[in-house]
Amino acid sequence: MEDSTVESTEPESALETARRQLHHAASHLDIDQNIVERLKHPKKVHEVTVPIERDDGTVDVFTGYRAQHDSVRGPYKGGLRYHPEVTRDECVGLGMWMTWKCAVMDLPFGGAKGGVAVNPKELSSGEKERLTRRFAQEIRDVIGPNRDIPAPDMGTDPQTMAWLMDAYSMQEGETTPSVVTGKPPVVGGSEGREEAPGRSVAIITKQACEYYNSDLDGTTVAVQGYGSVGANAARLLDEWGATVVAISDVNGAMYESDGIDTAAVPSHDEEPEAVTKYADDVISNNELLMLDVDVLIPAALGNVITEANADAIAADLVVEGANGPTTSTASTILADRNIAVIPDILANAGGVTVSYFEWLQDINRRSWSLERVNDELETEMQAAWEAVRTEFEQRDVTWRDAAYIVALSRIAEAHEARGLWP
Repeated sequence: MEDSTVESTEPESALETARRQLHHAASHLDIDQNIVERLKHPKKVHEVTVPIERDDGTVDVFTGYRAQHDSVRGPYKGGLRYHPEVTRDECVGLGMWMTWKCAVMDLPFGGAKGGVAVNPKELSSGEKERLTRRFAQEIRDVIGPNRDIPAPDMGTDPQTMAWLMDAYSMQEGETTPSVVTGKPPVVGGSEGREEAPGRSVAIITKQACEYYNSDLDGTTVAVQGYGSVGANAARLLDEWGATVVAISDVNGAMYESDGIDTAAVPSHDEEPEAVTKYADDVISNNELLMLDVDVLIPAALGNVITEANADAIAADLVVEGANGPTTSTASTILADRNIAVIPDILANAGGVTVSYFEWLQDINRRSWSLERVNDELETEMQAAWEAVRTEFEQRDVTWRDAAYIVALSRIAEAHEARGLWP
């Protein structure tokens, strides 16, 4: 999800979107309004100052955040991003999203999100390491294997998580791999973790095509964003018989109506911004969104399907690979046009699901094979799909509403069971 895309004409904060979805789902359920009121707010937001020494000896000071939304179902869980636009409210909104995502997958976690307001591209590897270790020290008291478990996000990666785990472990005086997920396997990471969000997008796309009586063989797919999520989803769907006709990165999109050999085009991780170098026909990212394909997968950044272009979306099915690629107004337009949108909190939840597997492996000090990880992920995605599909059919709502209804009913039930203390 590192690829940037077209500028949105209708910016909508993650917090506004998360609260709107909460109210929308609550309106379909008979739940205590006091619980809804509690869920509108994070439990805690930690803001810290992160000074680091730059390579030239000067000191720069950055601001870091960790927003912890709800822990009724288990420890907080969510990514850490290094990005210039990181704000308190963004972390709160994305933390809420993580609460819904963990609940829709029925994982024993609550939601959190954090990060540092910094452009990681302007940091050397050494500076990034010093930033990570200092940030780990500043938030050390509020994270932990049974308290809050960070993971990689935009601008961070397995190496970042290894540094964070090491910094935490050094202070604790014992190696604690379960404090973060998304680490390299050599220090307690899970096989299949990096590919997991893309794999879950592919699994859910397959399920949705079957639901609408469409065989994956010959199904045309356009994927915006060829980073970790987009590339893994595209390659799996290609392998399973779909025809991937368009893929893109920040510079534009490669379009081949006969189908792209996705294995032959390097992902953003393999060779940054290489998609257009391999293309005969290049179209813009916005044109990709409007292609007449069976399935559109926006897997780059948020807010790319907006009021301005929702009327021009020609795909029959949209599967959200990125977090929040469709604004609320655009969602309404697509629903009115009978275009099914499978939401991010279901489609890309493979990441947090395999993070859960990684956490289990770390706690038990026993690693799983890649085959077991993928089999268990398939089982979890299937169970979540069935739960969402049941609500979709019974309540006559959109797929997004159905996913939020599943999540909110599980969270509300847990709150009812635990009560309010004191």
